[in-house]
Amino acid sequence: MKLTETYVKRISQTKSGTNKYWDPEIKGLVLYVGKKAKTWYFQKDVGGRTKRVLIGRYPIIAAQTARQTAMGLALEMSRGAGKMIQIGAPTLEHAMEAYLARPKLRSKQYKSATRDQLNKNLKDWLKLPIDEVSKSMVVRRHQELAKVPSTANHTLRRFRSIWNHTRRTYDLPESSTLAIEWFEERPDGRIIDDLELWQKTIDELYNPIHKVFFELLLFTGLRKTEALTLEWENVYEDYIHIPMTKNGRSFDLPITQIHHDILSPLIGLRRKWVFPSPKSTTGYITNPAPMKWSPHAHRRTFATVAMEAGVLEEIVGRLLNHTPLSITGRRYTHPSLDALRPSMEITCDVLKKRTGIHP
Repeated sequence: MKLTETYVKRISQTKSGTNKYWDPEIKGLVLYVGKKAKTWYFQKDVGGRTKRVLIGRYPIIAAQTARQTAMGLALEMSRGAGKMIQIGAPTLEHAMEAYLARPKLRSKQYKSATRDQLNKNLKDWLKLPIDEVSKSMVVRRHQELAKVPSTANHTLRRFRSIWNHTRRTYDLPESSTLAIEWFEERPDGRIIDDLELWQKTIDELYNPIHKVFFELLLFTGLRKTEALTLEWENVYEDYIHIPMTKNGRSFDLPITQIHHDILSPLIGLRRKWVFPSPKSTTGYITNPAPMKWSPHAHRRTFATVAMEAGVLEEIVGRLLNHTPLSITGRRYTHPSLDALRPSMEITCDVLKKRTGIHP
């Protein structure tokens, strides 16, 4: 159907995704119709690659104006000017995959979390050209996700990272997230105040593998995913090796006899995963038993107990694999495992006393 003013006006917005309407007379003129907008493009394959030029939004750009513009572009491209026209911006989905394909981009968990977050919260944008995601759209979506401020912020900040990465190879303006007023996020500083109650609670867990998981969290300060994905080949006599962490680098954590005692009930269950799960598609536990205290509360408790035991803040940060704030700490100071082990022993001794169970 010819893309006339009357016809275009009658086209309904989609409930999800984007529909394309091509003009039969002017080859290359196409109207993208989504949930919120109708947008004119001129599109042509040149040298095996699709080149797309944004004409503008309807009804700001009327049908007749779009047709005349498209005819002009077709003439220019036939004269060779099309070689100078930029390839159209990728869809958000393609831009996301290009961003996640970066070899130095953090961990597999970060990549997986990014995909999950965009598929859950920005699913209706994935098929849109990324430059079609307007300021009003990101502000509206940020408000729609406001029930959980951290989710709203993290989702749109990941979108911003993808946009900025795409700008390296495409002529995009600054990210539309400039229009967002970010929610204030107050960190959850809760720790496990009653360690004897904690010990009693995990002793009563139905699954003994979950019990070991929470014990290891408390006595190492590891992040939840770092512990869940731990493999036996990375558990050594005097340290645990984490191949890839949240900050994008490997990490070695000194361990003592108490850590081997904690893990001993799981030896022999599986050859690969320390915390195996035959029902999980990953092969390891992904959803530990719900607890009154979050996995990260265990990490904060480890840090708190360490500092109360007299361990220097800088050393606590090293045990937690935090990135040092000072240039000296980042570039020059790399304490050995043997230098960190006494601090680990002191912390674990205090934890054993406070749980009231371990001798």
